[in-house]
Amino acid sequence: MSAPLLEVRDLRTWFPVRGGVLLAARGQCKAVDGVSLSVWPGETVGLVGESGCGKSTLGKSIVRLVKPTAGQVLFNGTDLASLPRRRLKPFRREVQMIFQDPADSLNSRLTVGSMLEEPFLIHGIGDDASRREKALELLRVVGLPPAAIDRFPFEFSGGQRQRIGIARAIALNPKLIICDEPVSALDASIQSQILNLLLDLQERLRLSYLFIAHDLAVVKHVSDRIAIMYLGHVVESGDGEEVYRHPRHPYTRALISAVPQPVPRRQRYRQVLSGEVPSPIDPPPGCPFQPRCPHVQSVCREQRPPLREVGGSGLAVHTVACHFDL
Repeated sequence: MSAPLLEVRDLRTWFPVRGGVLLAARGQCKAVDGVSLSVWPGETVGLVGESGCGKSTLGKSIVRLVKPTAGQVLFNGTDLASLPRRRLKPFRREVQMIFQDPADSLNSRLTVGSMLEEPFLIHGIGDDASRREKALELLRVVGLPPAAIDRFPFEFSGGQRQRIGIARAIALNPKLIICDEPVSALDASIQSQILNLLLDLQERLRLSYLFIAHDLAVVKHVSDRIAIMYLGHVVESGDGEEVYRHPRHPYTRALISAVPQPVPRRQRYRQVLSGEVPSPIDPPPGCPFQPRCPHVQSVCREQRPPLREVGGSGLAVHTVACHFDL
């Protein structure tokens, strides 16, 4: 079996919490606290969790927009987490990111052509004429007209702006793209178009995706494997269909029960979680989910459960971080 394209090992990204007159560090915000996952060539791994669980911070840590506190980010065997910034440039061609808000991720002062030509300019690829030709080709690939090249981002709709962001991400033929909630800011009808575009590009360009979202139904549609994240930890992972049909963690079950049904009259048990998400600055002892878990026992308050195998095999092994077989 070949090696994974991306392997994250026990990654931690903590931010100091400062206060007082001297702004001294008074604690740590543990946004990502010991996450391990892998992405294989041509695979899509979905990362699901509610707002504030640390999934976007994990994506930014992988591409080194945020420097991890500890752990490893192995891309083709090279640890990106420990590389000095001056040596990251070659890997920028291999790992790209699509951001959640297409309006904020595009420079409103630049034309679309300027933004699409910029990656080639930074990496010293081609001349002015060839860079413009490549920009036109990128617009064609993502379904935008050639006239868009001389227009500004504010002249486009949200879905069109996201297509521009996708064109920029694939400009240098990367192997891995981190998709940070790429459809959450779009209308439902536009979401399906963008998802279909991403799937088409994956097949055409042999891309791998880490697809971050809070909508489990969307992630199930596009992902081969799924990882469920809560309060900086992965609490369940496995084959997408297996996790969706046979969830083993109570948090995963609550997420699935919240997915809207296509048949409104069909009855389904709705699991409503009590309480609020704990603060990553002061996480609870033991299992991070124990303050909201309907099955909590004394051991949950004392010991953090490790990820253990509960089924599957190979890449599709099903793991869960829970003390009990629910």
